[in-house]
Order: sequence, then structure tokens, then C-alpha cells
Amino acid sequence: MLYNLLQYGDQWLGQWAGYSLLRVLYQIEFRVFAAALTAFLFVLVCGRPCVRWLIRKKIGDSPEFEHADLNQLMGSKRHTPTMGGILIVGGIFVATLLLADLQNRYVHLCLLVVIWLAGVGIADDWLKLTVSSRLPGSRDGLKAWEKLLFQFGIGFLAAIFIWRLGVNNDAARVLVLPFQRTYQPETEALVLEPSVIIMSIWLFLPVVAILIATTSNAVNITDGMDGLAPGLVVIASLGVMVLAYVAGSAERAHMLLYPWVDGASELMVVAAAMAGACLGFLWFNCAPASVFMGDTGSLPLGGLIATIACCIRQEVLLLVIGGVFYLEFGSSLAQTSWFKLTRRFSRPHEGRRIFRCAPVHHHFHLGGWQEGQVVVRFWIVGVVLVVLAMVLTKLR
Repeated sequence: MLYNLLQYGDQWLGQWAGYSLLRVLYQIEFRVFAAALTAFLFVLVCGRPCVRWLIRKKIGDSPEFEHADLNQLMGSKRHTPTMGGILIVGGIFVATLLLADLQNRYVHLCLLVVIWLAGVGIADDWLKLTVSSRLPGSRDGLKAWEKLLFQFGIGFLAAIFIWRLGVNNDAARVLVLPFQRTYQPETEALVLEPSVIIMSIWLFLPVVAILIATTSNAVNITDGMDGLAPGLVVIASLGVMVLAYVAGSAERAHMLLYPWVDGASELMVVAAAMAGACLGFLWFNCAPASVFMGDTGSLPLGGLIATIACCIRQEVLLLVIGGVFYLEFGSSLAQTSWFKLTRRFSRPHEGRRIFRCAPVHHHFHLGGWQEGQVVVRFWIVGVVLVVLAMVLTKLR
């Protein structure tokens, strides 16, 4: 908004002596850091009143892990306020609306994804948290198929949106494979490599939709310990922000032989706002947590990270950057599938488990790691994976 207002008032503001200070808003790097700081301060200022409001409304969590030892370990978290994700969503919105170019279509898409998935998360959290105060037999949250329907729904909408935005640029529709160049290095112009795969709409749609839905669920599953998910999101956000920095410049994209996507540089502002909001949330979510984000925060965060990666054509590198998220998701999927399979075909009908408890952060917790050790070590892995992704950008 501030950027757009400066554009509209450029002529008459030029006569004002202090105009030179405002011109810093034309610099994308300044707006990126300002967005991170704005989102951080928003969450920090609004955090305590929000937590008090959630406590007054008695919006507290009572987790049940179906594992006696884990229930005992996590017993101190009962009745901790949840739905704190509204702070994160608010921080992202305020920072983006103030500092991003609101005429940019990619920014519009990101805001739509956040609104959509935050709405799904609020509905799911509210139904879970108010089930005891409603009539007997009332639903305890959204059904799994309902959540997936909304997640894939926004995934397909986002895919169509991204596809149409890249109608005049084949690079905005390519499938970027590991170690593959997008452009021919010996040419001055942006000439695509003959081996590059330009996806049809029928391949583009499922790739984008599956990644958005999966990442949304993966971050949701990771949100099980104090500070774990928001810390990892900060790390992943900084990773995709760097990739957006490359994709938004034809010169930098040509140098690194990655797709140039016109307008993608504004996604840096959105990624920075996400990182700042999660960093501010960590102030209240670090151990012992005074508030949890709930599905209200985790679903839109995962969806937003994936949306930015799809816009800049970096789905494969996102699998590296968000490796911890996908490990958590995969551990839960593998545990559930193996348990059902062995219960069905074994005698007696008792399911077997791969991990002590899934997702995998609980496996390590039950194995003797303290909660703080699990969180910090997973953060370390997240940082290493982002560094690895940055290294891979040069291996073309």
C-alpha cells in the first residue's frame, strides 16, 4: 500500500524536501526487511492481548496422543490456548498490505491462499475446541476428506492462476529438475534449453495442487512441540525468499540458469512477512508455550510456502528446503499405513508400528531426547537443508 501510494503521489511529493527518504520504498530489499520487522512487531504487540482473550474464551488445547507415556510427557500442555495462528495470519496480512506492491498478481494469489486455508483452520479448530459445549454427538473438527477437499481446491485454483500468469513466458511453466539448466548458458538472451520440460496444463495442475495440499498438511503435522513448526517455517521462509530473489531478476536467473518469472520479486516481501510473523510468534510459543498456533496457523503457513515455490518454479528445491516437514508427514503416513496393513493381515489382528510414535518428533521424544533437544536439533537440520538447497542452485 505504501509503495503504491508513493507511486500515485510521485509528482506532487517530489516538491517535498523529505521525499528522498520515502523513495527508499522503491527498493525491494528495503521493503523485504521492513516487512519482516513489521510482521514481527505486529505479533509481538498483539500477542499478549490475544493470549488473554483466548484464555477468557477458554480456547485451550487438550491433546490426546493415544500413547500413555507420551500423554504423561505432554500433560503440562493441557489447556494451553490455541488458535494463536490468527496472530501469524494477521502479521502476514498487515506487513504485506503495507509494503508489497498490491498490483502484483502473485501477491493477490498469496493473500488468497492465506485467507482460504486460515478459514479452513479456524473452522477445524473451533469445532474441536467447542465440541464439549455443544450437543452430544456433535462433530469434533472437520473430517479428513473435508480438509483435503478445501486444500486441493485452493491448490487447483492456485495452479490455474499461476498457469495463466505465465502465458507469455514458457519459463514460468517449466518443470525444474535437479541439475538441469533452464537456459542455455552461452547465449546473452534467455533461450530455453531444448531438454527443458514445459508442462501442459494437465500436468501443471496436479503437481501444484498436490504440493500445496501436502505442504499444508506437513506443517500441520510438524506443529506438535513448543517452537518446532514456527522455527522451521522461519528457516524455510528465508530459503524461498532467496529463491524468489533469483527468480524475480532476469539477470540473476540467467546467471544461475533458473526460470525468470516476471513479478516474482514481490514474493520476497510475502516470504519475509511470513518469517517475521513466525519469529514474533516464537516469543510466545517457545518452551513453555503460552499459546499454540493450531490449524489456524499451520495450514496457511504450509500452503503459502508451497505457493511461493510453485510461482517461482522451485517445487523440487522446496522438497529439500522443507525436508523436515515432509519427513514428519511421511512418518505419520508410513506409521498409519503399516499399522492398518499389519492389523489386517496378522494373527492375531494387532497392528505393528515403525516408530515409537508418529510423527517422528515424538519418536525421538519417547527415545529419551528432551523436548528442547528435539526442537533445536530439528531446527539445525532445517538450516542444513536450506544451505544444501542454496548449494544446489549452482549445480546446473
